[in-house]
Amino acid sequence: MEVAVAAVSGIMFSFAIYLLLSRHIIRMVIGVAILGNAVNLSIFTAGRLGPIAPPLIPSGLDMPPTEIANPLPQALVLTAIVISFSLFVFLLVLTYRAYQDLETDDTRRMRVAEPEDEGLPPLGY
Repeated sequence: MEVAVAAVSGIMFSFAIYLLLSRHIIRMVIGVAILGNAVNLSIFTAGRLGPIAPPLIPSGLDMPPTEIANPLPQALVLTAIVISFSLFVFLLVLTYRAYQDLETDDTRRMRVAEPEDEGLPPLGY
């Protein structure tokens, strides 16, 4: 099971990097979202997958009676989901705002600082 999930995580990493190398900003934003989910999946896989009891200790006992799941990866992934979703929404708003101002999502045509019709900036002082 862990090998299959690790393979899916690797596929997600490669697809996210492919999208991040695109010229269009919306593909980059989707790549960031997929990259965050791939990281979450790899953290969850590192914490062991399998039919292990949840990390609960019955009342009246000081220690769990059987093997329990590690709650640290679950807590990390839960926190990372919230942070990555807020980052995704922020990037979507920035993308929409850039599209409104520049009327394109192509990064090669977004040349506000260095317009194409002007020459090169000074190369030395």
